Amino acid sequence: METSTVDVDFAAEERSAVIEIGDVEYKLILTTKATKEIAKRYGGLENLGAKLMNTKDFELALDEIVWLITLLANQSILIHNLKNKQDKKELLAEDEVELLTTPFELAEYKNAIMASMLKGTKRHIQSEPAKNVEVG
Repeated sequence: METSTVDVDFAAEERSAVIEIGDVEYKLILTTKATKEIAKRYGGLENLGAKLMNTKDFELALDEIVWLITLLANQSILIHNLKNKQDKKELLAEDEVELLTTPFELAEYKNAIMASMLKGTKRHIQSEPAKNVEVG
């Protein structure tokens, strides 16, 4: 089987992490839209990690990871669809993620989720050049 990829622009590329689901590569991207959805569900990004790590119910933990993967992977598809109105792709469904992955893969994808979130919240700070001022 040939692997295909959902294309996104360079800016999105810089802030994405790549996973493969059913022979298709998906870029996980933390967008403002995704951040709002996460905030609705968890009360904010800061609560997400605690929620995922403290979940005692294995099925619930899997549901949360599947939801997050679907949300973040769909951001790249939504960006593609916005920029390619004549070549729209279908959004990924949670059922597809569940059927095309194993629990072991989901555990590995947690690293990609965290990487996409770190990249999505990364701040670029530029300092001004130091000015040489004589004191005296």
